[in-house]
Amino acid sequence: MWRNVLAGLILSTGVALVHADTTQQPVTPDAYQQSIEQWRTARVARLTAPDGWLSLIGLEWLQEGANKVGTASDNDIILQAGPAHLGVITLDKSGQLHIKLEKNGGATIDGKPVEEATLIDDAHVTGNASPTKVSFGEANFYVIDREGRKALRVKDTEAATRKHFLGIDYFPIDPSWHIVADWVPFDPPHDLQIGSVIGTIDTVKVPGKAVFTRDGHTYELLPYQEEPGGELFFVLADRTSGHETYGAARFLYAALPQNGKVVLDFNKAYNPPCSFTPFATCPLAPPENRLDLRITAGEKKYRGGH
Repeated sequence: MWRNVLAGLILSTGVALVHADTTQQPVTPDAYQQSIEQWRTARVARLTAPDGWLSLIGLEWLQEGANKVGTASDNDIILQAGPAHLGVITLDKSGQLHIKLEKNGGATIDGKPVEEATLIDDAHVTGNASPTKVSFGEANFYVIDREGRKALRVKDTEAATRKHFLGIDYFPIDPSWHIVADWVPFDPPHDLQIGSVIGTIDTVKVPGKAVFTRDGHTYELLPYQEEPGGELFFVLADRTSGHETYGAARFLYAALPQNGKVVLDFNKAYNPPCSFTPFATCPLAPPENRLDLRITAGEKKYRGGH
């Protein structure tokens, strides 16, 4: 399930676009400083994009049967933007979804002015396809599937969280947090349970562990992969969590191991979408990845946190 969640995360933020691709320390301090600053700039650009995570204005769970949708108070799902009565979404017992729009409401389905269609959620798209998008004015939604539960993920380019974004605070860039860790593969992969902010628990496959030392102590982190052969994804917390940094977790990507080593660049540790909006469905750091260590690198807690 989290493969679908995090695929959506990458699509919206692009955070997996820039990663360490070498097991060597940065060549020069100036070059390293510049690379991290460029990564930060790109990260903020994706976060604040018209369809980025800051544009979220709703996470609306669908019930089996007919769900009337719109901004009027007599709807089953009351949107924060759009027409008073947008239409009706029907969720059947098998999990199939169908939408019928109100006539002359101005909404489109995947850019087409049709009145009804089957809705494909993010867990059932194939290839590089996207879930069915229903657009109305500056806003839109598509359906997400979380452990069989279906919800509308609603976005608006005029969302207050996007228009009034306060920027990201960081720890100072510190090359000592660009760590070349030992990679210990698991054969077969181990199972790891990952909880979420909405109460779901997913079991993921862990291909190995990254082992590193800091101040004379040894630490381990367990990653998983969102897709076969994909990069390593770490959901972690540390002694700064809930204080200087977001309490639930921070995220970190790493390139695949080379020659028994894996780069953990904690200067690229970043906040999950849930630190910016209450309408995301982020994973929580598992106990195995809660380190008794102050990781004073990467993004700090968002000042405008909800």
